[in-house]
Amino acid sequence: MPKKVDHQQRRTLIADALMRVAADQGLEAVSLRHVATEAGVSAGMVQHYFGTKDEMMAFALIVVRERSQIRVTEAVAGLGENPPPRLLLRTMIAALLPLDEHTRDDGRVALAFLAYTAVRPSAAPSLREDTAQFTAFIASILPTNDAASAAGLLALMEGLGVYLLGGQYTAEQALDALDAQLDLLFGGTRTTDGP
Repeated sequence: MPKKVDHQQRRTLIADALMRVAADQGLEAVSLRHVATEAGVSAGMVQHYFGTKDEMMAFALIVVRERSQIRVTEAVAGLGENPPPRLLLRTMIAALLPLDEHTRDDGRVALAFLAYTAVRPSAAPSLREDTAQFTAFIASILPTNDAASAAGLLALMEGLGVYLLGGQYTAEQALDALDAQLDLLFGGTRTTDGP
């Protein structure tokens, strides 16, 4: 009787290995061979599931996105029903920022993907769509319903992520900067002291 193979599980195993290589050694170290070694599988198996580095990177980006969505969903669920918009935004953005070791690993990988897609725009169509949807959502709950302010808040989040990963900001400094921007957008109506 042939062995039943869980292809999604194998793809995820390979994507997790890719993320460990990228987080530990940088995206330039990611190759089919390095990822295979990290995953403990043959290079042929990696090539069976991912014909190119771009395919492997795209799948790993999906995994990072799913992890981020889970963190945001869990954080927002803790707010109860109908949280104030400012608190909702702060909670979502804080859940996406690399504030601890676990989220720093995902943050390093996400940053590496952003750099990768800067030189390979064809590798990022889903990233562009996600950014457009998140910007529209932010705009929809801002008091001004302003797309430019939403884009600015998203850019602040990305910049804070870079500063956190680089060690220029502590988690407290990043959250203070986020709160200051939210105060500007919501008229100084802080509704939380949490993470």
